[in-house]
Amino acid sequence: MTFVVTTPSFSGPLELLLQLISGHEVDVLDVPLAPIVDAFVATLRDDSLTTSVEGLSEFLLIAAILLEMKSRRLLPGRDLAEPDEEFVGWEERDVLLARLLELRTYAALSDAFVSLFERASRAFPRLRGIDEGFEVHPPDLLAGVTTAQLAGAYLRGIEEKPVPVVRLNHVTVDAVSVAETVVALAQRLPSMGRISFRSLTEGLGSRIEIIVHFLALLELCKLGHVDLGQGATFGDVQIEWLDVSLGLEIGRVDSYEG
Repeated sequence: MTFVVTTPSFSGPLELLLQLISGHEVDVLDVPLAPIVDAFVATLRDDSLTTSVEGLSEFLLIAAILLEMKSRRLLPGRDLAEPDEEFVGWEERDVLLARLLELRTYAALSDAFVSLFERASRAFPRLRGIDEGFEVHPPDLLAGVTTAQLAGAYLRGIEEKPVPVVRLNHVTVDAVSVAETVVALAQRLPSMGRISFRSLTEGLGSRIEIIVHFLALLELCKLGHVDLGQGATFGDVQIEWLDVSLGLEIGRVDSYEG
């Protein structure tokens, strides 16, 4: 839509006014912009007239160009440029390029609206509500509950709770010490020769006894009375009593605290 403007110095299409100002045939200071904008807004409010998106964007672009031209003339910089140099950037090519960018923006927006409309077309709203006479009654949570039951629940809630006690009377503690096992092994191993740890602990019934025997063997090895060896990874541990001239130091073994 071509928008026609009427000013004291010009009457005609808005595009022609921009061309005349760019060609220095009309002075931009003689053209009041406020009446032009008011007339365009009044046209938009008129329901009998329709304005396209292209027409609206074209008016905004031309109005912005005129406003910048007039602002430069009213507020010049330190170095006043020649009119030809001032308006050299406002060629038709630049105007068309700016208009193309505006139209691309509106085209992208229209594509977004089309996508929203397509998604909305797949929705089916509910056309009717609940049938007349249909009533929904919430359940009575206190139905069948007497005042005596409420009082009992209140008393159970405020009564002092017993302190939890962990009872260990069912746990059996094996009284096996490493020191006693060291002495026992020192008496048995010299007559047993080379023996594996599996054979030594074969008759033991609990895991704690096996652990204590292993710690006792480590203590005897540290004292230099037994030799421990393992032929392969994860293989049986072989135990061999060493023939020492000084014998076992029973007093030192008895003082060991396992």
